Amino acid sequence: MIKKKLLVVDDEEIVRISCQRVFVLEGHDVTLCSNAKEALLLLEADTFDLVLLDLMMPEVDGFELTLLIKKRWPGMKVVLMTGYITAKVKFQAESVGVDYFIEKPFLPEDILAAVQI
Repeated sequence: MIKKKLLVVDDEEIVRISCQRVFVLEGHDVTLCSNAKEALLLLEADTFDLVLLDLMMPEVDGFELTLLIKKRWPGMKVVLMTGYITAKVKFQAESVGVDYFIEKPFLPEDILAAVQI
């Protein structure tokens, strides 16, 4: 497995910690943050292979954050984590450039699969 540098953006601490535990065990470098503003600052300051982000966040949701990321870093892979996968959500996510979906609650193998995109 290729080791990657990952940014996890979720307003729920338990989700961030769960992702970190799984990814660190696999040798990935993980940075955590809780909102879009922080995520954009981290992306400006460092290089990441992949961003995993929550759909439902206060202020800026996952769709809007994906648009901002894809505009500034067009090659960045974005994985959307949500408990609300519907046809409408999938359509909107694909239209903003989401590369992969993870349905919450997820299993460790679900998020590990997402890192391989």
